[in-house]
Amino acid sequence: MKPRHKRLVLAGAAAAAVALAVGLILVAFESNIQLFFSPTQVVAGEAPLSRTFRIGGLVEQGSVKRAEDGVTVRFAVTDTARTIPVAYKGILPDLFKEGKGVVAQGRLEADGVFHASQVLAKHDENYMPPEAATALERARKAESESQKTLVMDRPAGGEAPK
Repeated sequence: MKPRHKRLVLAGAAAAAVALAVGLILVAFESNIQLFFSPTQVVAGEAPLSRTFRIGGLVEQGSVKRAEDGVTVRFAVTDTARTIPVAYKGILPDLFKEGKGVVAQGRLEADGVFHASQVLAKHDENYMPPEAATALERARKAESESQKTLVMDRPAGGEAPK
């Protein structure tokens, strides 16, 4: 074999090895990545069914219901625009409370309930995960914009159209 052919074979083998390594890394990332969605995104159908992801927002007031077994808890997560029911079996963090920030990891099942495998609560009064804070801010802006639109659509008398 000529030296030129040897270099081509060596270059081809190196390229194949790099492609294989990149492929394995991408497969590993895909199986381990945890995407974050707000309740509004979940309701809009942007979240995958039967695949693990994170949902974040506030625990809705009056939504926490504990089962008689003492371990199963049902609650709702909201971003002030939309609400998603969550079921969790396990011990909740000490800082878990209604009206406080929460991030839950799990799967959205076909019944529309998010079945959490892990629940994380914020650690102090000033902290909220950046993704949850951004989602809440977007929901507040959308709600205020919709309120402005409703006010602008009213006739001069101030009454809403019938």
